[in-house]
Amino acid sequence: MTSPLLTRAGAVAAEPPDADVAAHYGEPAQEGRALEDAAGWIDRGNRGVVRVTGPDRLSWLHSLTSQFLDGIAPGTATEALVMETKGHIRFHLSVVEDGTAVWAHTEPGAAADLAQFLDSMRFMLRVEVEDLSDSRRVLTLAGPEREKALEAVADRLDDVPLRRAEDETDLFLPADALAPVAEALTAAGARPVGMWAYEARRIAEHRPRLGRDTDHRSIPHEMNWVGRAVHLEKGCYPGQETVARVHNLGRPPRRLVLLHLDGTAERLPEQGASIELGGRAVGAVGSSARHHELGPIALGLVKRNVPVDAEFVVDGIAAGQEVIVPPDTGANAQIGLRRRPA
Repeated sequence: MTSPLLTRAGAVAAEPPDADVAAHYGEPAQEGRALEDAAGWIDRGNRGVVRVTGPDRLSWLHSLTSQFLDGIAPGTATEALVMETKGHIRFHLSVVEDGTAVWAHTEPGAAADLAQFLDSMRFMLRVEVEDLSDSRRVLTLAGPEREKALEAVADRLDDVPLRRAEDETDLFLPADALAPVAEALTAAGARPVGMWAYEARRIAEHRPRLGRDTDHRSIPHEMNWVGRAVHLEKGCYPGQETVARVHNLGRPPRRLVLLHLDGTAERLPEQGASIELGGRAVGAVGSSARHHELGPIALGLVKRNVPVDAEFVVDGIAAGQEVIVPPDTGANAQIGLRRRPA
């Protein structure tokens, strides 16, 4: 559903998968600076929203996802993955427990499939799963002054779950409250920020996005999700064997890199374009954006054995790499060799 905030002066619609929200509000560079120096709100109302209620919700989700959720305190914000048995990633969830329910937002268009999968795994447990994508909208507040702006609109947020992550706060707003709360935040000093600036910030922070930076073969160690979205001190969930094997033995097939693109190019590489080294394809590019300080950047997946100092050509554009996932990630097992007596 197209966001009502696209009617704001200067708003320009983003491209899929974010076509229902704004790419920018007329000044993308200044919007990016607001996220770094002050506060900005980002319309992410196209995100899918799922709510899980019932007394068994935390232990049940603990058994289905990569994150340690059993017994977490109200207000705890985290990330989680739902994986196939071989460790390939199906869903990425941004999660908060509010004391009565678990709220999660996921990629645009993915909530119905996520809710259907979860509902199929209920069995006799006391849980209820709802896809609230039609009635709730995600508004994200980011920047060092975000709490000040949030306090100014506290009277509008009585029944609104808040997901306070390390560097941003997600508001799960009723759909009819999206525009009024956004306007109130603007009046409180928070700047409207589009997806161009938000995505540039995400890329610069080495945070991959499911479907943009992943493919059907992606596993958590490749994507820098171990620690952030995968808890290593739990087991017995789909995909756990792959996570444990790579953690102990290493050797994930690919690794995530930040690409610093030649700023003289007038375009950004297409998603899926080849990353080439010496005329040979060694990976593929995912998200790309123009950062207000770093210039054009992108995330890419390259083969594990590609040298960490290699320079690439991406869709005809020269690119240097910044290592995100080291080639030797994992390999934490301490294995000793026993020798036969002489």
